[in-house]
Amino acid sequence: MSVVSETETNVSGVEKKCPGAKSIVSANLSSISARILRASLKVGRSPAEVLLVAISKAHTVERIREALNAGHRVFGENRIQEALQKWPALKADYPDAQLHLVGPIQTNKVRDAVALFDVIETVDRPRLAAKLAEEMSRQSRHLPCFIQVNTGEEPQKVGISPKDADLFIQACRVEYGLNIHGLMCIPPRNEESAVHFAFLREIARRNDVVSLSMGMSADFETAIELGATHVRLGTAIFGERPIKP
Repeated sequence: MSVVSETETNVSGVEKKCPGAKSIVSANLSSISARILRASLKVGRSPAEVLLVAISKAHTVERIREALNAGHRVFGENRIQEALQKWPALKADYPDAQLHLVGPIQTNKVRDAVALFDVIETVDRPRLAAKLAEEMSRQSRHLPCFIQVNTGEEPQKVGISPKDADLFIQACRVEYGLNIHGLMCIPPRNEESAVHFAFLREIARRNDVVSLSMGMSADFETAIELGATHVRLGTAIFGERPIKP
């Protein structure tokens, strides 16, 4: 398990690098591991039950290598095109690295997604499920999938509606033959995350789904207490995303 103190800076806002010191990313990974341990033990869980997915969206290859060199191996990317630019070379150097797709998928990008990623966390509609099943069969890569549930029913977010979740889970398993490994959600920013985590956990329980991808940098400890098996952290590991020119 691999994160996160705030990045140490000098008065000019430039990161300090002390000779012989651990990298900022490595130090963050150590800090987060300790927090995962505490959150797990608080509710009688083993920290081994919680997988940390390091969200490297918008971060540089150099930053990602810091995490890889620190021993972390599970990462997530939101954009397929960006991942294609960064990860083939990284996977060649670190063949045991695992890459999760945690962003929306356009059906015309399914071939690339199945070829590059190891886990798909954002299955959210029947047409996409059908396309993924077809492409996984074609490539003989039957990847673990998570169904994204729009627990807040926010119109601007992707995800299956909670009222349709049970039937969609069944269809993904039976009609499309997908390997449904878990459920995933992103709670609304202006609502209490715990309510949404508990809601997702209940959907998983009644459908015999074992994994829950929920919780990000601001609320992952709450997610762990409510049963998260995967937590997705970016800022807490890598710092703020670089501002595009």
